[in-house]
Amino acid sequence: MGRAVFTGKFLAISRGLRPIDPLILSQTRTTFSLLVLLPVLAVSRGWQGIKVPARDLVYCFFLGTLGVAVSNYFYYVAIQRTNVATAIIVQYTAPVWVLIYVVARGRQKLSWPKVTAVALAVIGIALVIDLFAVNSGGFRVDSYGLLAAIIASFSFAFYNVAGHSILGRYDRWRVLVWTLAFAALFWLFVNTPWKIAAAHYAPGQWLFLFVFSMLSVLGAFSLYFLGLQYLEPTRAIVASCLEPVFSILLAAMLIGEHVRPVQTAGIVLVLCAIVIVQRPDRSRDRDPVLVEPME
Repeated sequence: MGRAVFTGKFLAISRGLRPIDPLILSQTRTTFSLLVLLPVLAVSRGWQGIKVPARDLVYCFFLGTLGVAVSNYFYYVAIQRTNVATAIIVQYTAPVWVLIYVVARGRQKLSWPKVTAVALAVIGIALVIDLFAVNSGGFRVDSYGLLAAIIASFSFAFYNVAGHSILGRYDRWRVLVWTLAFAALFWLFVNTPWKIAAAHYAPGQWLFLFVFSMLSVLGAFSLYFLGLQYLEPTRAIVASCLEPVFSILLAAMLIGEHVRPVQTAGIVLVLCAIVIVQRPDRSRDRDPVLVEPME
């Protein structure tokens, strides 16, 4: 859906309306989700059920800005400048960067499966971005789009590393509402309300932005948490790695994006790397590499 509105292919905005900017999509995604989630939690739990100490608000501030806001924005920029396959596969290498971090900190032991996963991820990315396309003119991926995807990947990894400790103290919904709050405040400073008003988006575009927010944040998290009630966390996370597969298939079916065989091979390698990284280790590492669906 994001790629469709960036390129003007979405039916609701394709006639006489300019495409929606990635910044607006990122900003409204967090803001609308916050405006719906905060009243629901306030009524169902009360203020005591959502407040956190000032010390932990600092964690949520960095999660909301450097984690959610940055990863969302650059992920959508990557989708706009490249394609869905490149953007989502590069971002989904985040478990590999988390693995490298926890190994460097001595929280996990390096093993051959993990080394293999890193190698598979690097080779897979090279194939997805067409790095070895000598016969077709060499490297052709938009450089800024690729850089945006890499930044989104590192930001996504930061979100999971930084959020690990605070998610051990509070439930996910409480952490989510505060990270969304700080992300929304951050966007208000970056893109002020009068700038948004000057864009003159049509009612149909605002409706799309609201529905997009509900589907991509609150709907996704609700279903993911529901799945955790029936699956072990590791299995649920591995199952969530099917997201790149479905995203690429939907992009091919609905907006005509094509993936060449060599890129398909790269996608498979990256997905294999993700599954290897997030499998439980027999040595019982202290900090598993957990990456939840909050791009």
